[in-house]
Amino acid sequence: MNPQANSLHIPDTQSERDERHLAIQRVGVKDVRYPLTLKVAGAVQSTAARWSLDVALPAEQKGTHMSRFVAWLDAQQEPMDAARLNTELAAMLEKLHADEGRIEARFSFFLRKRAPVSGLESLLDYQGAWIAERRQGQTVIWAEVGVPVKSLCPCSKEISDYGAHNQRSLVTIRVAFKDPVAGAMEWHELVRFAEESASSEIWPMLKRADEKWVTERAYENPKFVEDLVRDVALRLNAEPRIGRYRVDVENFESIHNHSAWARIERD
Repeated sequence: MNPQANSLHIPDTQSERDERHLAIQRVGVKDVRYPLTLKVAGAVQSTAARWSLDVALPAEQKGTHMSRFVAWLDAQQEPMDAARLNTELAAMLEKLHADEGRIEARFSFFLRKRAPVSGLESLLDYQGAWIAERRQGQTVIWAEVGVPVKSLCPCSKEISDYGAHNQRSLVTIRVAFKDPVAGAMEWHELVRFAEESASSEIWPMLKRADEKWVTERAYENPKFVEDLVRDVALRLNAEPRIGRYRVDVENFESIHNHSAWARIERD
């Protein structure tokens, strides 16, 4: 028997009708590790992303076609940006015969940084995410960055005869672009919103003169977690390309066994 001919008679169970009359808002694949290319600071970077892809399933349809999500992933060969993600979300929905759906990719990317005094160059890693969602006929494209920075406590500086406690902080910025095709932003622009708002930015490689500069910079620029989240939000408010946003700041406290945390959202 010809195996190819026999395969034509395999039933498509997923396309059968379901009689329970319950729509599913999100069904798909989660945490699929697959390559991703990005444009970062004018150069193309290759990375690996954790992808989660899903669609809405009508009440009368039994199942979605899970393999088509991976087929869509495998077709992604060009660098991903906001405009392309907007187009590719539509392509994924067409492939799955769906009206609504969501794409999320989480990954690391790198920026080359120059130390503040010595000028030594090295790469610092950041966390990034693309999120595209279509609901009720509307598409929203989100970009997210997780930026490590340094913060120094104003209260500790004020009450201490010398020194002040300081720690590493993580600033997570999620923004929706008003126009993802023509008005998106570069990854390094989003990173600078956080780094320029902190007590000090950080570098992966520092000489002694650089370490002195960072220590003194932070000491002269103390920030509570509330200060840091507000200063980032003020910078986002002044950026006309950004619509909705969410800013989270977590200080990994050096004198407590817990973190300090703050969030500001614009809806």
